[in-house]
Amino acid sequence: MVGNYRKTRNGIIMNGFDHILAKGDRNGKTPLIRHLSEVAALAEIVALELGLANRIAKRGAILHDIGKASPLFQNTLNENYLRPPGFIFRHEIASLFFISLLSDEEKHPIIDMIVAHHKSIYKDAGGKGILDMIENDPDCLSKHLKDFEVWSNDALSILALLGFEISPITHQQAEANFWEVVDYCESKKYGYSKWKGVLIAADHLASAMEGYSDVLLKRLFIKPDLRYYQSRESDLYPLSLLPIDDDRLHTIVTAPTGAGKTDFLIRRCKGRLFYTLPFQASINAMYERIKSDLSNTDADVRLLHAASSIKLENGTVEEKILQRHIGASVKILTPHQMASMAFATKGYEAMIADLNGCDVILDEIHTYSETTQAIVLKIVEILCEIGCRVHIGTATMPTVLYNRLIDILGGKGAVYEVRLPNSVLNTYDRHIIHKADSIESLKNVIDEAIMHNQKVLIVCNQVKRAQNLFKTLNDYYPDVPKMLVHSRFKRGIRNSLEDNLKNIFNKSMHSCLVISTQVVEVSLDISFDLMVTDCAPIDSLIQRFGRINRKRTLETIGNYKPVYVLSPPDEKVKALPYRLEVLQRTYEVLPDGELMEEIKSQEMIDRVYPTIEFVNIDLSSVFKDGKWRIKELWHNPKSVLLETLDIDSVTCIVETDKEFFEKSSYQDQVKLEIPVSYRSIGYKNLDKSKEGTHPYIIPSKAYDRELGFLSEFAKPEFYDITQRFL
Repeated sequence: MVGNYRKTRNGIIMNGFDHILAKGDRNGKTPLIRHLSEVAALAEIVALELGLANRIAKRGAILHDIGKASPLFQNTLNENYLRPPGFIFRHEIASLFFISLLSDEEKHPIIDMIVAHHKSIYKDAGGKGILDMIENDPDCLSKHLKDFEVWSNDALSILALLGFEISPITHQQAEANFWEVVDYCESKKYGYSKWKGVLIAADHLASAMEGYSDVLLKRLFIKPDLRYYQSRESDLYPLSLLPIDDDRLHTIVTAPTGAGKTDFLIRRCKGRLFYTLPFQASINAMYERIKSDLSNTDADVRLLHAASSIKLENGTVEEKILQRHIGASVKILTPHQMASMAFATKGYEAMIADLNGCDVILDEIHTYSETTQAIVLKIVEILCEIGCRVHIGTATMPTVLYNRLIDILGGKGAVYEVRLPNSVLNTYDRHIIHKADSIESLKNVIDEAIMHNQKVLIVCNQVKRAQNLFKTLNDYYPDVPKMLVHSRFKRGIRNSLEDNLKNIFNKSMHSCLVISTQVVEVSLDISFDLMVTDCAPIDSLIQRFGRINRKRTLETIGNYKPVYVLSPPDEKVKALPYRLEVLQRTYEVLPDGELMEEIKSQEMIDRVYPTIEFVNIDLSSVFKDGKWRIKELWHNPKSVLLETLDIDSVTCIVETDKEFFEKSSYQDQVKLEIPVSYRSIGYKNLDKSKEGTHPYIIPSKAYDRELGFLSEFAKPEFYDITQRFL
């Protein structure tokens, strides 16, 4: 039955069954036997990392897709295949027909690996989970068993090649196996399945790494060598002088920008590390920094956000493949990437498998919106549940939020709290704060700064306001180098803008003007001479101030530079994305014409935030009071997460880019995408591309290389004409 076969140097078996595919014409025509071999090798590694039986993991991975041997599945891989109306064939259900080959010890873990690696077993979004199908389709089983006696011989031959002891399985036995699985699924308890996480992680990575398995297998789960950060002691960075050998699991560090928080938090880490930050620019900067710091080690440092493929454009093939997958030494990302755990969206078990027992740094935790902050707090609860060590760093945090975090982390007995003494905080006084009614009233201030070769940073709360201000200043100062940076540029252009900001404008010895939104607020290592900023919440303002007079040397300590804060608007809509009352309280507590004292910043923050009404996401979250509220092998549709986050973001492309976009690779498509709010384009009858992420297509006049997305032109011509008559 087995016939001829041979093993390649990778251990992958090649044989007469290569015509039986795991993937079709559009995805490389991967032979099923090769895919199963690669998934099995990865599943063993993941299981060992989690302390699970690697032999069971290997056998489950070999079995997970064996149902693809059915001609019903093989036919669907043909590029010209037309699916009959109502046709449904779930290969994972067909794979379950073979569980009688397993021992009693293996059955339940391996059923977990197989039955839900694509679909939730119940209440699947498309109604294709195993319990959904038997509920809705009385012929489900007979459809999947079609010609089983024929194709099961090929499946058994493949299993034999991959190490299974096989015996014939009758139609009756396959049917009994199916109902055994159904009974098991119906008995599932609340919680999550580690075994499902193992399979999903291995399956996704195997699909991505095809052809690179030799190299990539060696780069998984490498514990980073962080000794570099132990050797950077300096009086200029007081946190570098503090010990990290405290037995408490978790850490909260509150210290000003430039005190050495990043190094201190990393020094507290003992294993693989996840580092979270709120903004793309700060994530990119941290990735470059840590990758450089660890360049002489074998640590695998990865980057993950919506446009990370652009940042990695010049990286190796292996780097590009690994970014989104399990097993990094260090991964820099946003908390949104971990939010699947809080809502049990598809693949959340693989995220838990990756994070299990790791160190997680949550930097600038206070900067998130109210809803995102609630999700972050829920994530912290889950991180504690799965054995992570959590390290939190902030320049500012309301006492109410601080105390909430202490409680979640297990109380003061579980948290190493670090603050600098007042004598040290006094050396971080860097800014004289001035209040101003309008930017027009500051023209003389800006003129003088430019005359004295100073770098000026102007921060606006809204993209449209930043664009208008850039155009005005372009007229005022045509000969002064200037740039505008915000989130609504083509992703490829924005990446270049961030590089120019750090490497050209920041390092310039001559006067320049940078107009920006909040994207410069956190962890971006730039140091300008003068800031003019819209009034923002006090914690955000303190972060913004950190971009002025940032460089800390013996010569700069005790020198102060000016920051001008504009008065809040008089309408709630003009205050967006912030609450007007928070801006008003912030403006009230700020000094005027006086030094901003670090030792007073906590008092100011608590006056602005005397209380916090924490957003309650418990109705949507699957983890509450230390218990899971979803059954094993179930997961929720992604819409649950998006609705809770109230994500208003979509992508668009310019009409003139459409043809190139639709012929391009994913990496080139990402460069052309412009992230915008749905409200700015979603109601304007725009076409959508059928390729990539299906972006909206905006008129060419709705994008300017210097200004970015122009919302007023983002509508079809007929819409303009209609509007004139309204």
